[in-house]
Amino acid sequence: MILRWISGCLLFPLSLAAEPWQLEVRTTPFDYSSPAVVRDYDPLDKAAQHWTFCVSLPHMKDAYYLSLNYGMVEEARRLGVGFRLLDAGGYPNLDRQTEQIKDCVADGADGLIVATVSFDGLTPALMTIAEQIPIIGAVNDIADDGITAKAAVSWYDMGKAAGQVVADRHPKGTPPVDLAWFPGPEGAGWVKFVDHGFRDAIADSSARVVATQYGDTGREIQVLLVEEVLENHPQIDYLVGSAPMAEAAVSILRSRGLSDSIGIVSDYMTHAVYRALRRGRIIAAPTDFPVLQGRLAIEMAVRAVEGKLILHHAGPRIELVTPQNVRDIGPDGSLAPPSFVPTFVVE
Repeated sequence: MILRWISGCLLFPLSLAAEPWQLEVRTTPFDYSSPAVVRDYDPLDKAAQHWTFCVSLPHMKDAYYLSLNYGMVEEARRLGVGFRLLDAGGYPNLDRQTEQIKDCVADGADGLIVATVSFDGLTPALMTIAEQIPIIGAVNDIADDGITAKAAVSWYDMGKAAGQVVADRHPKGTPPVDLAWFPGPEGAGWVKFVDHGFRDAIADSSARVVATQYGDTGREIQVLLVEEVLENHPQIDYLVGSAPMAEAAVSILRSRGLSDSIGIVSDYMTHAVYRALRRGRIIAAPTDFPVLQGRLAIEMAVRAVEGKLILHHAGPRIELVTPQNVRDIGPDGSLAPPSFVPTFVVE
């Protein structure tokens, strides 16, 4: 297998698209409580013709979605299909996402891929669209009605992985520690799941949640939320939550001289989180390999249009990344190259 290095970072294997992908497949599609089976998956070699898809994302403010976008671009070009990317501008913008999707589909599309801002807010519109074209749910969990397949991991498991990091460091019976929890935007499709997983993980530990801060995953908002916690809880032991929160926390704690006294755990991976892991500034972060998720969403959409869909619910296997194993796991499948910029149209 040929690997490429850019700016000192190991990136996606060049031969990965032609090789099987290792995926976690839910034994009961759309049921995250059902067992997941790890299996090798052979992606299509080429689309039967040049299909065009609408791809709707909550926003591009978070580098996570940049990596997802990169995976979609790479897979679309490999398969010989195109897409138009729609940016809803943030999780509060359900109406904007709905209108963007309706307009894009009305202009002509063979399929729709959607990472929703709301678990079920899009359902009425998607039910109508599903009568015309297949719909692939990506990344964020979404109500099942109208959905053909899901290319996603369990955000319960992502939250549980982050919480388990703290629970393992502070088991029940040890001196209590206080943490602030930043689940993400209240009402977003993934937040209630990541919150449930996190709280279940720490339930039998000595960790106490003394502050819960909801907010959009833009850096500016997360900076304000972190600073508010530090003002109201100066003796806090951990900051745990979204990658933009963790990114902001690294800089804020360094400027306040608190880097060695307050721990940071991210519940997903971005470029800045990866760099901070390598420098030992973040304790841990699970990765759900958004580049591979982007590839899978496009590949599933092609299969759905061509009547070749064999998996209805799958995603990469989650791995926990720490400063100790970060160089072994590397960013391959998780991060777009440093030179990649958002790509809204693939012809």
